Amino acid sequence: MINHDTHVGASFTLQNRLARVVWQLAYLTLFRFSPRPFHGWRRGILRLFGASVGRGAHIYPGVKIWAPWNLRLAAACGVADGVRLYSQALISIGFKAVVSQGAHICAGTHDYRAPGFPLVSKPISIGDYVWVAAEAFVHPGVTIAEGAVIGARSVVVDDMPEWMVCSGFPCAPMKERMSAGEREKVKSN
Repeated sequence: MINHDTHVGASFTLQNRLARVVWQLAYLTLFRFSPRPFHGWRRGILRLFGASVGRGAHIYPGVKIWAPWNLRLAAACGVADGVRLYSQALISIGFKAVVSQGAHICAGTHDYRAPGFPLVSKPISIGDYVWVAAEAFVHPGVTIAEGAVIGARSVVVDDMPEWMVCSGFPCAPMKERMSAGEREKVKSN
């Protein structure tokens, strides 16, 4: 971030803004309208723009990505159509994690207490085996621990514990997802 007063100028460098223009051109011509089964093609495009993308990651063509160079997508994760990865800071999505349709993973916001509403960006970490259900919203700086399930339309403002079903506004842990023995079976597959 280069500017602390969003009323008088951009929050990002000219280089960053130009890179996002080039990304948007590639997104619109090569990524967005690629056939749904062409996951390898989209993984390749994301890698060209600096994303770390694991083998077998399923990134669908309707995903909106702000800056692919701020993405770390582990092997076999899935990111559905309609997901917004607002990657003003690093967004990490773990092994076999799923982010469902319409979810908004938002790594940037503005400081409403400061007169110029300066940008605040904080990394988001979504652990292995996590499921972020449809239309959930994940705030900047949140860590969703391994195996957690985030219910549909939840608003996640705090870190969520491992292997718990969490839901609500604000999102809170509700019950265990599975026993320790069941977790070990999942991990061994």
